[in-house]
Amino acid sequence: MAKVVLVTGGATGIGEAIVRELAQVGYDIAIAYHTSHQQAQSLLEDITSAYPIHAHIYQVDVSSEDQVKDMMTAIEEDMGGVDILINNAAIDLPNLFELKTAEEFRKVLDVNVVGAYNCASALYRHFVDNKWGRIINIASTNGMNTYYPMCFDYDASKAALISLTHNLALQYAPYVNVNAIAPGFIGTKHELEGYDEDFLKEECDKILVKRYGEPEEVAHLVKFLISDEANYINNTVIRIDGGQMGSY
Repeated sequence: MAKVVLVTGGATGIGEAIVRELAQVGYDIAIAYHTSHQQAQSLLEDITSAYPIHAHIYQVDVSSEDQVKDMMTAIEEDMGGVDILINNAAIDLPNLFELKTAEEFRKVLDVNVVGAYNCASALYRHFVDNKWGRIINIASTNGMNTYYPMCFDYDASKAALISLTHNLALQYAPYVNVNAIAPGFIGTKHELEGYDEDFLKEECDKILVKRYGEPEEVAHLVKFLISDEANYINNTVIRIDGGQMGSY
């Protein structure tokens, strides 16, 4: 029986690339989304028509503990439960420091950190009872050493997600491997919107390979980390940034 992978924020961007990559190699997929219903439905139709897999979509606000629990119950009924969790859901609300509100700051943390906790926590008993599981948190180099003043709350949330990764690895040991991936500048539609060529060149000049990454490259790494070939990789943060040297 194929393993079931839950990808939060799975309808667009890096999440979509992960869904397509894992569907192609035979995983059953639960696609969680918040507002991107049309994209989620289209993605569902694409992967189920192209590959002999089972897949479902679930609308959820991951910052809501109750909604996450309801989603996990639905996945249990539809697909037999989750074997692998990819915490990818995230938002950013760029704004100048002097214009940022505590409400905005809290909202970013609620989705990016509390959302990941809610999903991992809801699966704790299921994973431990099965004595197997995988959790991949999609963090960011922004949580390590690349910073953008307009998105300092996003940076803080990704640093917290990295810390959460280490704590979850301790909590879930020895049955579940928990790792984080820290992408650098990845050329998703959202990331590239509104950027002119001069800005893109300036950013790429800070990267040793002189280009931005593709969402599919992150998906390749996810595929490896959840495979049996990565059984001895745990409690680790892996950068995928082309040798990014920092910003500002």
